[in-house]
Amino acid sequence: MNGPGPLGAFLQARRARLRPEDLGLRDVGPRRRVAGLRREELAQLAGVSVSYYARLEQGLSRGASAEVLDAIARALLLDEHEREHLDRLAGAARHVPRVRRPRPEKLADETRDLLRAVDGVPAIVLGRRTDVLAWNTLGHALLAGHLDFLGLDDPERRPNMSRMLFLDLHCQELYADWKRKACAVVGNLRIAVGRYPEDPLLAELIGELTMKSPEFVALWGDHHVAPCDAASYELHHPVVGAVTVTQQTLSIARSPEQALIVCTTPAGSSSEEALALLRQTSGSRAPHADSVGVLRASVGRLDTQDC
Repeated sequence: MNGPGPLGAFLQARRARLRPEDLGLRDVGPRRRVAGLRREELAQLAGVSVSYYARLEQGLSRGASAEVLDAIARALLLDEHEREHLDRLAGAARHVPRVRRPRPEKLADETRDLLRAVDGVPAIVLGRRTDVLAWNTLGHALLAGHLDFLGLDDPERRPNMSRMLFLDLHCQELYADWKRKACAVVGNLRIAVGRYPEDPLLAELIGELTMKSPEFVALWGDHHVAPCDAASYELHHPVVGAVTVTQQTLSIARSPEQALIVCTTPAGSSSEEALALLRQTSGSRAPHADSVGVLRASVGRLDTQDC
């Protein structure tokens, strides 16, 4: 095995973020050359031998028991999501992966019905690798109006939300706090890699982002693990201007590897009015220039009234 592997890299990253004083240890011995706990300190806290823990971190041992993983998780102060991620990585390390190119993801009829049922709010369906499998008209207009609405019909042309966030200037400019959104996406990608370690298309996506985006490299190296569940973001939309939405991730019972993302706004808010204006021109999948001009004028009047 070349390098520590996903499990070892995760353990190294979590160990590096801790300081002896965080765990009630005295900082004694030679001066630290790197930040974080030493291996021997972590092994002591977990109640395992230094040599065993070193082999685990180096990817040379694949047989860590549930009890050992529990002890290491407690020593590293892992939260619930990080603990689940550790279990998935340890499980994947116990067997030799069978690399198979997965079939294109498909949308179940029930999911299409669900998307149609929430047509009043922006909504998209993402696959296991954050490929966009479907979107309603308003979801497309809000998050990716510069792309072809029908581009999802061909699996080879489907946009990928993670790729768009890091490599598409439109998406980078859409989020007022782009780094917070990027951190959330990377934390969710870490979970996906732990769940699907044998997915070559997911590995290709991570490799592409690593090669093309220094910002992704910095965030990926932190090994942050957290699901995208619900968070509010201020958007700078090119048509309706500033709009704040809460992006909520809903699981799909019939297709557990897919997720429905809906964008909501507070009732009676200026953001709700902005979405209503966007809805007026998104009835057609590609608004005409004159419609956009009318909408921009309407947004200007709305901004004046708010001031």
